Amino acid sequence: MQEEKQLLPELRFPEFEEIWKQKKLGEICKIQTGNKDTQDKEENGLYPFYVRSNTIESINSYSFDEQAILTSGDGAGVGKIYHLVDGKFDLHQRVYALTNFDSNFSIRYTYHFFSEKFYKRVMRLSAKNSVDSVRRDMIFDMKMPYPNKEEQQKIANFLTAIDTQIQTLEKKKNLLEQYKKGVMQKIFKQELRFKDEDGNDFAEWKKKKLGDLTYKVGKKNKENIQYPIYSINNQEGFRPQSEQFDGLDSNERGYDISMYKIVYEKTFAYNPARINVGSIGYSYDLNEVIISSLYVCFKTNEELEDLYLLAYLDTDRFNKDILRYQEGGVRQYLFYENFSQIKIPLPSNEEQTKIANFLSALDKNIALVNTKIEKTKAYKKGLLQQMFV
Repeated sequence: MQEEKQLLPELRFPEFEEIWKQKKLGEICKIQTGNKDTQDKEENGLYPFYVRSNTIESINSYSFDEQAILTSGDGAGVGKIYHLVDGKFDLHQRVYALTNFDSNFSIRYTYHFFSEKFYKRVMRLSAKNSVDSVRRDMIFDMKMPYPNKEEQQKIANFLTAIDTQIQTLEKKKNLLEQYKKGVMQKIFKQELRFKDEDGNDFAEWKKKKLGDLTYKVGKKNKENIQYPIYSINNQEGFRPQSEQFDGLDSNERGYDISMYKIVYEKTFAYNPARINVGSIGYSYDLNEVIISSLYVCFKTNEELEDLYLLAYLDTDRFNKDILRYQEGGVRQYLFYENFSQIKIPLPSNEEQTKIANFLSALDKNIALVNTKIEKTKAYKKGLLQQMFV
């Protein structure tokens, strides 16, 4: 129970001046795993059952009835994903619970400290000892600097208020995304129609194959020019390859880029093995960049507005068509030959533009909220780094 060296943070509330102290987490709380396995979970159980720290099943018994900090002992996101719970719950045997805190310590203060420091500790110790899981001693021996209880609670209240703001923004983003999804379903089922400038109905929709509305492109970089290299992901579409893969692109890795495809503005590109998870992008005004030869590239003809197609590619209806037209064994592919057979609903160009503009406005609202979320998270991260030693 010996207190260790005295410390001070960079940033603190001005009314506090006491020197901070330091203890091991194992000295201020109880650290234990659950005693249940996944076979113990029950459908429609009365209590939450944490299979991982952020994966909740249900069960009809409980071993805990208190506040606790949870973290997974192994698996995806080990050491990175943590959770603060309160009430009756149970745990999988590979989930750790920090409970029974000393009365001089705030569990919410400890939670915020844990969220800032624990993952870095796990990565450092895992690299040193060649393990990919959390051992109890990783938590027990973790040193936590702390002020008196009053300052702990003030820090915790302040950071919790920021968390509440983030949660409110995330809820707003989720509601906007749900609204957009519902509106898209109505638009593409033609339950919601737009009018022309005179208030009249547009012409009836047609249905055409993508092969009649698009054409394949993909000039090779045979002269081996050092164009910027991009990849396609399912979140942002086109993204610089160096941002996608550990800060290095194919040029820096010494790969042969002569077979890469040159992409010009207003071009679509997708990964035929990952289009089912949304790995498709549109280049907008991005011009003269290169992407892997594995990608399928195409453009649209005058009948099809690019942004209308981009919106349609994000619908459940299109995803169902992907499943219908994919081919292959263990790994499924949608090459352009099959992609071109998919039929899409086709309004007039004017109505396509109205639809695209309406959905783009929703996307801008969602992006604005997302930017606020990211800025608030960055603000909190900066505070955490300064408020904890």
